[in-house]
Amino acid sequence: MYNDYNDQNRSDSEYHYSYRSDDSGFQPEQTPAPVTPKKNKRGRAGKAVALVLCGALLIGGGFGAGWYLNNRDDTPAASVSGEPPEEENRDGQIQISGREKAPATTVSVTGGEKLTFPQVYKANVDSCVSINVSSTKVGYNIFGQPVQREAVSSGSGFILTADGYIVTNCHVVSGATGVQVTLDDGTVYSAEVVGSDADYDIAVLKVDPGDTKLKPVVLGSSDSLEVGEEVSTIGNPLGELTFSLTHGIVSCLDREINLDGTPFNMIQVDTAINPGNSGGPLFNSYGEVVGIVTAKTSSTGDGTAAEGLGFAIPINDVLHMIKDIMENGRVTSHAYMGVTPIDAVQVPQSGLRSGAYIEVVEGGPAEKAGLQTGDVITMVDTETITSANDLRSAVGSKSYQSGDKATITYVRNGKVYTTDITFGSTTEMPEEEAVPQSAVQPDNGGYDGSYGGYGYGSMEDFFNEFFGGGYGRQAA
Repeated sequence: MYNDYNDQNRSDSEYHYSYRSDDSGFQPEQTPAPVTPKKNKRGRAGKAVALVLCGALLIGGGFGAGWYLNNRDDTPAASVSGEPPEEENRDGQIQISGREKAPATTVSVTGGEKLTFPQVYKANVDSCVSINVSSTKVGYNIFGQPVQREAVSSGSGFILTADGYIVTNCHVVSGATGVQVTLDDGTVYSAEVVGSDADYDIAVLKVDPGDTKLKPVVLGSSDSLEVGEEVSTIGNPLGELTFSLTHGIVSCLDREINLDGTPFNMIQVDTAINPGNSGGPLFNSYGEVVGIVTAKTSSTGDGTAAEGLGFAIPINDVLHMIKDIMENGRVTSHAYMGVTPIDAVQVPQSGLRSGAYIEVVEGGPAEKAGLQTGDVITMVDTETITSANDLRSAVGSKSYQSGDKATITYVRNGKVYTTDITFGSTTEMPEEEAVPQSAVQPDNGGYDGSYGGYGYGSMEDFFNEFFGGGYGRQAA
């Protein structure tokens, strides 16, 4: 007989099988010599006596077993190995495992080995925060008169640096009059909004931990994600189920969502995401942050119910913007063209049914490139422009940053021209008339404690609700 064992202690994690014989050594099978039965005159009588004795033994054994079963202790002994007792199950018998809880261990994110979901949670829960926001909103009474009211909402976030910088969504803290963040150990800090960017729905907060060093997350690369890869998030669903872990898989990468001319290339996941999860971290299977949870949808354009559709902003797309906000209080790297575009079809004097009719900002990059009010832009480099939104999307995409150059194709007085432009920074944009936050983002984008208001008729309605219908850059 052979016994096999699995050598699982090797560093290369390979399975090696070894075969060894029993302790008694190999014993070849021997054929017994044939035995010739002897005739016995008393054979029949012996068989009768044997049958009588066997019957007596069976009856006695039955009585003994019955007495034992009626008088024994029914409580099964717990197995040290964690396996259920070997005795036969009976009606009413409860099986109790003797397995003890695994000892607590310290888990760190190294990027070198995959973690289980419990390990991802242990390694990162101290780096996640619950965010509670207070704000003043404007509503209307039954007479149609505007009235102000105090409102509270909730979201999630994660610690980026040990000295207190925290990342979340712009829509979580937009219009906030006060922000508090809570750590897993119950510590509460008042937070300052350092800056935000509505186009990419990111915001940076700062708390003062004093002499305490906070535990920051470890950032990974969203570019290394694959469809089907396991991911998880820790957040604050419904504003009260704090520090909840949910997990799933990446169901799509670079899912393009375009709102008000601003492109969003999202990570689509089937991880459970609910109001209050916004701003939380999306972890890969190594425990690294690869995205910022931003939204979920519950229905399609035709009203069909949809489940398992969540979205996260790829961390690689916004990390340089986050650093920009930390240093300058705002994103300074957005490309700025210095025009206000209108759909050409809406301007009869343009003579065109496609393109972006522009009004040029004095002293801006477009004027410096030779463009004039009344020109109709039809291409930016090789991208065709058919509308004002196309132009905003092209200029506001990740393809261009301040200082980059592009070739602009435009129509003037029925003739086609080209010119090269050097984009400026959005910090050069002239101050626009302020719009009340309540007018563009009525529920602060976080969870306000109610269960209504989350059934959207379309994806665009959904994102308008979260990011505000008037939040896209209207200038380019």
